[in-house]
Amino acid sequence: MGASLPKQYLEIGGRPLLHHALRTLCRDPRIEHVFVVLAAQDEHHASCDWREFAGRATPLHCGGTTRAASVFNGLMAVRGAVDAEDWVLVHDAARPCLGAAELDRLFAGLAQEDAGGLLAVPVADTLKRAGPDTRAEGTAPRADLWAAQTPQMFRYRLLVEALRRAAPEAMTDEASAIEALGLRPRLIMGDPRNLKVTYPEDLALARLILQAREAADEWR
Repeated sequence: MGASLPKQYLEIGGRPLLHHALRTLCRDPRIEHVFVVLAAQDEHHASCDWREFAGRATPLHCGGTTRAASVFNGLMAVRGAVDAEDWVLVHDAARPCLGAAELDRLFAGLAQEDAGGLLAVPVADTLKRAGPDTRAEGTAPRADLWAAQTPQMFRYRLLVEALRRAAPEAMTDEASAIEALGLRPRLIMGDPRNLKVTYPEDLALARLILQAREAADEWR
């Protein structure tokens, strides 16, 4: 991002991305509680206004050096508050545009799925394989390819076991750890607007999406 702050604290409408990422989760009555996994040395969280989520979200300063480590540390930190068969959702702090409709589809689609699943969207663009000189070396077939999103949703015990066995350097999301157990998580149709803010232009696009939702009063 080339920013002076970690991207989850960059603001849209006077609130950090993390606030927007929490909003839909904390407003859904089917989600009992939200735990926010932060780096141990995080100095920014305490300076933000989280009163909207009072009693619904709890910070945990136990983040690791990788995504896998952060998620695993968070799961260990809450083990006294979560039962083995409880559903756990993992969401990116840099995805501020999650909509309520996506959660509805995720919950409905995974109600009978032992392996859990995740939001994802079919790949629409033509995919090019680049060489070391950034010239196209070929076109990759996009049939059956989906772009993974979050939340990703699994039973607590299954996710803990998958992360315990996974090689952190090979795990880019929770679903890949589940796949390594030989299971097949279900792909639930997401929404392209549930984008992950990675580049400065993504922040501008997220701002437009959130402004449109506010204007349409899509929040519930």
